[in-house]
Amino acid sequence: MKRGSMKRKKSGPQALVAYLCRFRPEPEAGFTITCLKLPSVLPIAKPWKKAQANARVAIELWLEVCGRDGQPIPPPDPDLASPIDQLVPVTDADA
Repeated sequence: MKRGSMKRKKSGPQALVAYLCRFRPEPEAGFTITCLKLPSVLPIAKPWKKAQANARVAIELWLEVCGRDGQPIPPPDPDLASPIDQLVPVTDADA
């Protein structure tokens, strides 16, 4: 891979790990995605499925660059079945 290139390497099967991400809806920009363990990963996308795919690619690239540059890689989050935070609007009974 050329220095500065952001294309992923293709290789054989690898272990599945997970990092907890927060998807925050933005009024006109889809979702802002943050990952506490990987603070420099911050893709933005819409719709929801594209935001999830962008988060996956951004994390994979970040991990690849850290490994290549000899930087420490944070341990993944242990639970692959993470909770999902979501605001659920309901009708106000007092209104």
